[in-house]
Amino acid sequence: MEYRKFGKQYVIRLEKGEEIVSSIKDLCEKENIKLGSLSGIGAVNKVTAGLFKTGEKKYVSRTYEEDMEIVSLGGNVSRMNGETYLHFHISVANEAGEVRGGHLTEAYISATGELVLTEIEGTVDREYSGGIGLNLFKF
Repeated sequence: MEYRKFGKQYVIRLEKGEEIVSSIKDLCEKENIKLGSLSGIGAVNKVTAGLFKTGEKKYVSRTYEEDMEIVSLGGNVSRMNGETYLHFHISVANEAGEVRGGHLTEAYISATGELVLTEIEGTVDREYSGGIGLNLFKF
């Protein structure tokens, strides 16, 4: 990963083989980013993404392994129990134009990733909501 900081924004290039979620977590910890938003594009060859089944209060995910373009990557950075907490969603398209996506667990760069992380001043924590089954923003 290489990046450059401009004010409160980080322009990031991920290299072939790098994993998106862990790379952004490492950057946030290195730069002490406690709150922010992420957007990006690029190419991947392995993605694990899914959805939250509200009735069961659990995530279900699928892994896709093929050449895919990131159509959309977005999400946020916050904190939970003093640790970096990332919440990203991704949409990817394969050669046939089929789009898959959801809550991002992991994605591996196959060519390059171009991301912009915008730091927001302040801190927002999360806490678990038993009624919903998710870690929600805590204000």
